[in-house]
Amino acid sequence: MQLENAVAEFAGYLSAERGFSEHTVRSYRSDLGQLADFAHTKGVDRAEDLSLDLLRDWLWHGSQAGLAKSTLARRSAASRGLTAWLTRTGAVPADAAVRLKAPKADHHLPRVLTRVQIDGILAGLTTRAEAGDPGSIRDLAVIELLYASALRVSEITGLDLESVDLGRLTVRVVGKGSKERVVPFGVPAKNAIVRYLDLARPLLVEEAREETRALFLSPRSARLGTRSIYTLVSALLETVPGSGPAGPHTLRHTAATHLLDGGADLRAVQELLGHASLGTTQIYTHVSTERLKESYSAAHPRA
Repeated sequence: MQLENAVAEFAGYLSAERGFSEHTVRSYRSDLGQLADFAHTKGVDRAEDLSLDLLRDWLWHGSQAGLAKSTLARRSAASRGLTAWLTRTGAVPADAAVRLKAPKADHHLPRVLTRVQIDGILAGLTTRAEAGDPGSIRDLAVIELLYASALRVSEITGLDLESVDLGRLTVRVVGKGSKERVVPFGVPAKNAIVRYLDLARPLLVEEAREETRALFLSPRSARLGTRSIYTLVSALLETVPGSGPAGPHTLRHTAATHLLDGGADLRAVQELLGHASLGTTQIYTHVSTERLKESYSAAHPRA
């Protein structure tokens, strides 16, 4: 099998059978496409000719080019996934990457906003929404729900009208691996969603070419995309002090940390976030500890 064809079929498998998000599939396909290009320079064009030495050489060249450890770790995971799938489907006789290792990614604590900062962002959005612009009303509902429920951006964009239960203050989402879960949200988010449904969505849907059940709509009456939400959040965080990523995941990190700061049980937060492993959720306990230490250092006279 030609390596390029193998990459394309593997990407289709990840999307159709494993339920990987569009973003993840795109990342895997990009990495493996670069692997195919590298292999071609070594005279390897067929999947069955992949070898452990070639894969190690690919990672080494990436390291020499200055790629981050996290990128090398992702490349390693992508190639292991490909070769395991090729072996399982009988396309190749042996798994070339079964002993492939990559440097462990550096672990950095996620960016978390303070309560004052998130309150300021929501207050600013509320002021903009009061002018009656449909887009501003929608933006307030999106950010309120992101912070209230700690959803992933792909989960927000995937919501339909029937996903939200305003009576029970819950939203039903389909997360990673096509796993469904029910997540609660609060009254401020409910109020923002109700206002959006009453005043903004009817105006946004007016120009739709066909009926859409998507909850959040773009100005073109289509389902609101992840890029639009990234742009929105990035603009909101632009003037907020602090370093680190400025995307929607920052609101997810913030919500999870604030829940733990407020005394929420770690396993309850794990369920809320849709994490398969409790270990993934425990990063937020480290964030809370670091915030406590910072507060102690700033406030205690004997710190």
